[in-house]
Amino acid sequence: MTSGPPPEPAGAGRSARVLPASELVASARELLGRGQRLALVACHDDGDSLRAVYLFLGSRPERRDELHVLLDPARPEVPTTAGLCFPGGRFEREMHDLFGVVPVGHPLPRRLVRHSSWPAGWYPMRRGAGDPPPFAARSDPYPFLEVEGTGVYEIPVGPIHAGIIEPGHFRFSVVGETILKLKARLWFLHRGMERCFEGRRVADGVVLAERISGDTSAAHGLAYARAVEDALGWDVGPDVRRLRALVLELERITNHVADLGALANDAGLSVVNGHALALRERMLRMAERVTGHRLWRGAIHPGGVRLASLPDPRELAEVARGADEVARNALGNTTVRDRFEGTAVLRADDASALGCLGVVARASGIRVDARADHPACDLAVDPVVRDGGDVLARFLVRRDEVAASVGLVAVLSSEAGARLSLAHPAPREARPTSSGIGIVEGSRGTIVHRVEIDGELLARVKVVDPSWFNWPALPVALADTIVPDFPLANKSFGLSYAGNDL
Repeated sequence: MTSGPPPEPAGAGRSARVLPASELVASARELLGRGQRLALVACHDDGDSLRAVYLFLGSRPERRDELHVLLDPARPEVPTTAGLCFPGGRFEREMHDLFGVVPVGHPLPRRLVRHSSWPAGWYPMRRGAGDPPPFAARSDPYPFLEVEGTGVYEIPVGPIHAGIIEPGHFRFSVVGETILKLKARLWFLHRGMERCFEGRRVADGVVLAERISGDTSAAHGLAYARAVEDALGWDVGPDVRRLRALVLELERITNHVADLGALANDAGLSVVNGHALALRERMLRMAERVTGHRLWRGAIHPGGVRLASLPDPRELAEVARGADEVARNALGNTTVRDRFEGTAVLRADDASALGCLGVVARASGIRVDARADHPACDLAVDPVVRDGGDVLARFLVRRDEVAASVGLVAVLSSEAGARLSLAHPAPREARPTSSGIGIVEGSRGTIVHRVEIDGELLARVKVVDPSWFNWPALPVALADTIVPDFPLANKSFGLSYAGNDL
């Protein structure tokens, strides 16, 4: 794809504007002032120019507004939006590390994705990057902010952890047991996922999307499929949308049940966790019967859906009763409830400023849910919201969402027809270059995929998992929390390393 105007967007309520870099901040301020949020920033190497794309989403009515800024590849720069919203500054740091685009005026221009061993001046997402130069055994250390004072000391944890957990480094500055500051350093798992999409056939991209974050395979697969369909103007019809929504709710139940048990386990109730793990295993076996895969893979694809069967409503009702029993047993223990209540509080104003999504946001009183804000089908969803902002609130949101999702699955199953494998042919006259956006509410929160298609091939896929927005909130919530409660707080956020470390 060569430089020029952006691919024409398809879909109602969506616009794309090309503007000079000098107008970016004012235009972004205007969209944020309308109540829209910055959902994604992507950089594109179009050959003889670079292009930065800022996507803003709004709801009621639904809006999708893109700002495209053409950049000089010899000296790519954008004026920073960090002063307007916190996510803008992080997206720009990522864009600098991977594309070499300099965010002019950024208040904290330190690296985000790059680690100390990465070769200086090598930007892996640029077309001419080629094979990486030799990686250094050790280079400049990450510039952690040091906290000083009487009795202050540091506790470094990770990036290699005990048990089955992905890599991440946590540096605690503490006095006694009280956390003054936590810095989470991620991207040890960076796999170059977005680059892996480039040049693939559109139909083949869903397999990669399902492997972005393994426990949200269906949600990422659906976000990708919807982005492709948006790009091609592909209407799959209400029956496909309902069956897809059914799979999505089943995946949500699977993950929430597991998280309820894991939270009880971190508070010392391993027997309750055992009960939850048995419920999760029932959901995994249900997944194999419904989709043919224990991780809900293979059911959703661009243009259609394939199910082997519908879930057994009696078994789902038993899972719902079991999840309620798990919650009652956990909260009926006064020690556990005391550890949940008032621990790792994330205030609503902090959650809003950081752009939090999903369970984390709704537990802090923020009514954000893509099923209501960007509906994928004609099913009314009333988001579960709590206002405590603590571990208990995040536990209760998950508990209540299990019951709500079981109810939604019952409705969707009753509306499903006899055909469980549905496919709509792609439009015959697809444009040579096109772009599309897919928005899905996964079990962690809103997932956004943006695709650009060149003929039959993927030219660019940008992925934003809700963990990207929620990771920065964990250190904020942990201020004044004691170190022994870190595992409990961390599990209550339920963040994905793989979804963040693309």
